[in-house]
Amino acid sequence: METALLDKVRKLLAKAEDDACTPAEAEAFTAKAAELIAKYGIDAALLADARPDSDRVGDRTVVFDPPFALDKANLLAAVAVALRCGVVRRKDLGVDGRRRTLVHLFGYGADLERVDLLCTSLLVQAVHALAGEAVPAGESPAAYRRSWYAGYTVAIGRRLRQAESSAAASSAADAPVASGRSLALVLADRAAVVDAALREAYPHTRAGRGRSLSGSGGRSGYDAGQRADLGDARVGAARRRELGA
Repeated sequence: METALLDKVRKLLAKAEDDACTPAEAEAFTAKAAELIAKYGIDAALLADARPDSDRVGDRTVVFDPPFALDKANLLAAVAVALRCGVVRRKDLGVDGRRRTLVHLFGYGADLERVDLLCTSLLVQAVHALAGEAVPAGESPAAYRRSWYAGYTVAIGRRLRQAESSAAASSAADAPVASGRSLALVLADRAAVVDAALREAYPHTRAGRGRSLSGSGGRSGYDAGQRADLGDARVGAARRRELGA
């Protein structure tokens, strides 16, 4: 990703992360940043279709320690899947003996970079938003925050899917593929390559299971996710997998 573009996006996200930022200002930052990154995402896919060496499939592992490790991992997974990366989630023990959650990501370099940039910002925004939340009397703070994260993650995933759909439709109309293939086919081929890389590394996986949450923070978290700045809004089809025990 070009340095100048990254710098612009980082500045927009930094403004959205500021506690002094109003919802209206964050929405304006979102629109501009999403426009920049969505265009870049499609351009990167088209360039790689003509020049495969310009963007190769890779992987990276992100580790989340308690508290709320699984909730943060689920947010990362939602963002990654939306940005056409494959995801495997697993658990192990850290050096301190505490259980931690690992998320192994597979994707093209441009997509992995975008996931890292966006999810880092979203986690910061989540912490700021949660700091202003009042836990209802008599309710477990941990349960409330877990349900809040769940609502936040749902909202982010939906917004990203909508943004990608719009970006792809616009680009397909305005920028024909040099090879003569449709943009949809280019993106589908990239998703297939990512899926093959994941399956080669993890031939035995199972779909992640949902979990029951007792907290009442889901609606508030969803609303916060609706307001969050999505600095690099680009999504597509990919698989989210959880390593079998």
